[in-house]
Amino acid sequence: EVLRWIRPAQSQFRIYWKHNSKRYVPDFVVETANAIYMVEVKAENELEDVDVQEKAEAGKKFCETASEYNQKNRGKKWVYVLVPHNVISLNMGFIGLAGKYTY
Repeated sequence: EVLRWIRPAQSQFRIYWKHNSKRYVPDFVVETANAIYMVEVKAENELEDVDVQEKAEAGKKFCETASEYNQKNRGKKWVYVLVPHNVISLNMGFIGLAGKYTY
């Protein structure tokens, strides 16, 4: 399922939120055969937090823009995934998890 995954460096992405005053760095970027996933893992009780939602919107917008570009240039689509920490387990496949928690 997964071809590659990285934990991005602090300066790797230029994604801003909070009226462009704060930089957002996703937890992971995962590449599969069909897509590239920007993955954020948060405590379940924080998912509705305003800051978490604003970051998710910024990440989703980045994924939409990257997907549009890649579609014109034979690249893969980007998908934003917001995962509650308590659903992750060793016996789960990434595609199933991503499919369930795509933002």
